Amino acid sequence: MDRSLFADRGLPSDPSDPVRDTGGEDYQHSHTYATWAEVAVVDWDAPLADEPAYYWAGLWRPGDDGELVQHDIVWASATPGLDEAAADAFGEDVYSPSEWPQDGEVHLDGAVYRPVILTARMLAPPDQAPWSRVWNAMRDLADKHGDDNVRLVVWFG
Repeated sequence: MDRSLFADRGLPSDPSDPVRDTGGEDYQHSHTYATWAEVAVVDWDAPLADEPAYYWAGLWRPGDDGELVQHDIVWASATPGLDEAAADAFGEDVYSPSEWPQDGEVHLDGAVYRPVILTARMLAPPDQAPWSRVWNAMRDLADKHGDDNVRLVVWFG
């Protein structure tokens, strides 16, 4: 089961003029929003699903002590050679990390790839640019105007 944050809310009933003017084109979709009050209480490390993400893999590399450390999450199908390496490791029809065996991993070019269950921290880290700039701006505005009076409106298109 997926647990998206703030999904499918549409545009707020009272968007700003720039949002109203630019957010309603036919090719735009998945409009939603969140107030600072909602963002401020997000559990950044809670799983957003019950199963590994279909297209994403964790990228692990040896740290200073030689132990593997997760460096990033990557779009698996956009990582050159990863789908072929996964097929070699797990079978011809197994490409997506969500199809890999439990505890499965693929070794490729000195890195180890593992399935991941996504968290909000992985997708919009509160302490790393560019997202930290968004969260800091919202926090500063909320200090002036109140937590429920500051919101982020997003959509895709």
